[in-house]
Amino acid sequence: MTFTSRKALAIGAVMAIGVVASGCASHKFVRENVAVVDERVAAVDNRLTGVESTANQALDRANAAHKLAEGKFLYEVVLSDDSVKFPVNANNLSPEAEQRLAELAQRLKAENRSVYLEIQGHTDSSGSEATNERMGMARAEAVRRYMSTQGIALNRMSTISYGEAHPVAPNNTREGRAQNRRVAIVVLS
Repeated sequence: MTFTSRKALAIGAVMAIGVVASGCASHKFVRENVAVVDERVAAVDNRLTGVESTANQALDRANAAHKLAEGKFLYEVVLSDDSVKFPVNANNLSPEAEQRLAELAQRLKAENRSVYLEIQGHTDSSGSEATNERMGMARAEAVRRYMSTQGIALNRMSTISYGEAHPVAPNNTREGRAQNRRVAIVVLS
């Protein structure tokens, strides 16, 4: 073997060792980095699983709420016609109003339904907002007390005052204000 051949052979051997060594280093480097990436992917997967679980629970709760709310409203009875209108600054039930409420109570008992009553008190716009809120509540409570005497359980009724907030007629006429002094009973299943 000549010097040049040996030199070429030595250079080739060094290159071969370098290639093999660099290949091993590359595989080790890749394995280490892949392991780090795998750990990160696993952590993200765990977080996504948690988020997905939370989202599914929220969807289940929303669907249950929708199912409960579906079909709740049955009908509404409004005490505002001429025979049962509330006088200005008064929450007394007229005999006609009591008669209509007694009929409603009998209907509810005859239907034998587990219903819930939302009794809404309303006023006209005369007076202050605070006074109208109190008057609306007093009217709703008067209806609630009367319905209780007719055998409707108190835990099946709630009252709310809308005061002057939801007029059904203009408040600039005597007739319109009279229509706005009312109680609405919403019957829910």
